[in-house]
Amino acid sequence: MRKLKIFILGLILMQACKKPFTPSVSISGNNRFLVIEGIISGNDSTFIKLSRTKKVDTLRTVFPESSAQVTVESDANETYPLIEKTAGTYACAPLNIDASHKYRLRIKTSDAKEYVSDFVTVKNAPPIDSVGFAAQATGVQLYVNTHDNANATRYYRWDYIETWQFHSKYVSGYYSNGVDSIKARQPSQQVYNCFGNDSSSNIVIASTLRLTKDIVYQAPLTVIAPSSEKIETKYSILVRQYALTSDAYAFWENLEKNTEKLGSIFDVLPSQTQSNFHCISNPNELVVGYLSAGNASYKRIFITAAQLPLSYSPVYPAACELDTAFEAPNPQIPTQKPISVLIPANSPYMPVTGLFIPPDNPFGGPNAFTFSTKGCVDCTLRGGTAAPPFWE
Repeated sequence: MRKLKIFILGLILMQACKKPFTPSVSISGNNRFLVIEGIISGNDSTFIKLSRTKKVDTLRTVFPESSAQVTVESDANETYPLIEKTAGTYACAPLNIDASHKYRLRIKTSDAKEYVSDFVTVKNAPPIDSVGFAAQATGVQLYVNTHDNANATRYYRWDYIETWQFHSKYVSGYYSNGVDSIKARQPSQQVYNCFGNDSSSNIVIASTLRLTKDIVYQAPLTVIAPSSEKIETKYSILVRQYALTSDAYAFWENLEKNTEKLGSIFDVLPSQTQSNFHCISNPNELVVGYLSAGNASYKRIFITAAQLPLSYSPVYPAACELDTAFEAPNPQIPTQKPISVLIPANSPYMPVTGLFIPPDNPFGGPNAFTFSTKGCVDCTLRGGTAAPPFWE
């Protein structure tokens, strides 16, 4: 018992001696290294994203690298230029890449610096066997299954695009013209049902090198929380599978360790991630990224709310309440709000339902409206009303 008391006293003293520690980070340097993302694809458009790293004290998250010249080159002296589609994103139509040749990427930035990758071999991904899900207490676990009968792939990477159908908190039957009146909303003007989308930001890789057969079983992709609006109506995920070389796999594995598996004393220490890009203008300059080439394989699935447990309860992402605004003074309701709060074009409110409160409007229309904030009424603030072409 005495030893236990001494142990507890020691723990209390340890807690009392804790002080916050803020590491001193040097941010005086102005280095903004080039970051290169993307693969050279044959069965789909090739997209290459260029951006710059940022200092740790910078709130801005992305610095796209615009106005660059980006070209795919083969070891057979073929060249394929890419066009800048959006800031920092360069693309070209599917390329007729030949597995008997090697390919590389050449980049010339607006400051006249030139970057080039090593020539890389073409490695095509085998088909995805299936994409599945398991409804668990923590949420919906998405996973992927695949295999290669030739035992030639061994190294895999996946990314994905999510699309989901959701709705606003309230159905709005009216809208303000922003000038002088509130009008009935037509079916084509509905802002209740919308579609949202997102792309993966986590690194998903797997290796079967230590297995007898090249089979991947239920590799985890992502988890959707039970409270997420992604699964309140209908959800879809498009999974893309890539085959990697051993060097490319080492790059992604190291990047995963440096970005996603830090936080405790038992995690790996950060290290510099090896790249196959080089700055010709300045060989000592760090370049972030790793180029691969090959055809990806694809698989899409849909999940409806009816396939998930009733215990799942999607939560609307805003605190929503209804209030009432009146067209004309009503002595029976001294706390009424004037309907003018819904009229200005910059109003933060939107009408929801029309009300008929005595004395009635002589023109027969509603003389009062329930209303709420735009975030609770207009789903287009977080998505679009048009269903994607693939939606079932």
